[in-house]
Amino acid sequence: MLVVLTCIAVLAVLKWASGFFIPLMISLVFSYALSPVVDWLARRKIPRALSAAVLILGILGAAGSSVYALADDANELITSLPAAAAKLRDSVRKQARAPDTTLETVQKAAAELQKAAEEAGGATSAPNARGVARVIIEKPRFDLRDHLVSGTLGLASLLGQIVLVTFLTYFMLMSGDTFRRKLVKITGPGLSEKKLTVQALDEINAQMQRYLVVQLAASVGVGLATGIAFAMLGLNHAAVWGVAAGVLNLVPYMGSLVVTGGASLVAFLQFGQIDMALLVGGISLLINTIEGYLLVPWATSKTSRMNAVAVFIGVLAWGWLWGVWGLLLGIPILMAIKAVCDRVDHLKPVGELLGT
Repeated sequence: MLVVLTCIAVLAVLKWASGFFIPLMISLVFSYALSPVVDWLARRKIPRALSAAVLILGILGAAGSSVYALADDANELITSLPAAAAKLRDSVRKQARAPDTTLETVQKAAAELQKAAEEAGGATSAPNARGVARVIIEKPRFDLRDHLVSGTLGLASLLGQIVLVTFLTYFMLMSGDTFRRKLVKITGPGLSEKKLTVQALDEINAQMQRYLVVQLAASVGVGLATGIAFAMLGLNHAAVWGVAAGVLNLVPYMGSLVVTGGASLVAFLQFGQIDMALLVGGISLLINTIEGYLLVPWATSKTSRMNAVAVFIGVLAWGWLWGVWGLLLGIPILMAIKAVCDRVDHLKPVGELLGT
């Protein structure tokens, strides 16, 4: 019972203080990804503060240049979305005016049966229904202006999070292995405790870097495959879709659905045919399925020695806890948990449960 209460308390704290833990975890992941480059430059007698600053500024500059280069295509693509939605609505209306399909016939028969049942019931309950006013509640129409304030506040919050993560990552890279040595020092006076701590930290570092390499390679592969496939189909702005597919691939499960739905809608606007929209969406879904359900789970299980079921359930749990950021950070957190559990006697069952 004490263990259960402790777990509930930990989950409550993680949920309540998500604004603190999410930037911290993102910064840790970025520091693990960039630390090999900073360490290599430090061995060349380049100060860590200078190399970390140049590296982070270079990444931000490259990201900003990419966004600027693709801004025109992205704006044109976003501008075309309302027309795509209107065209899709017109197509649905034309389908509604077409001759009745089998499904519509069955639906009409069900409506007639329901009407007959209501009339039969109304014959006995009509005297009791006299004088009762019928109230119809209409839902308010969607107004974009109502969401501008919340959207602006969300954008400001996102920019603040980016600035916070940037500075946290810089300070972590600049500190080097300072906190690592401090953790080893405070674990206990015995040599065995220090040895286990060093082993756990080394494994976390190695697994995290291997996982990031796998994710980077998978995102590049998905982006290239999506861009090439869309270009061969003649879809406009194929490069933008490739970049979007590569970036959103970092968000498990949700990113692929966003790319598939958006590409299908834009394909319908461009070609005017539902078949082409289904083809574009199917190819996108096929690429993400092969990558997300075959290649990446296999590579992740090989690099982290974690079983796919535990990874899937863990990602869902962290997604429930932190939303999209939980989906992104779930696997690295599980890797760190497993590395610690494998070296603590009373936590080894948890490590066994997560392992292959």
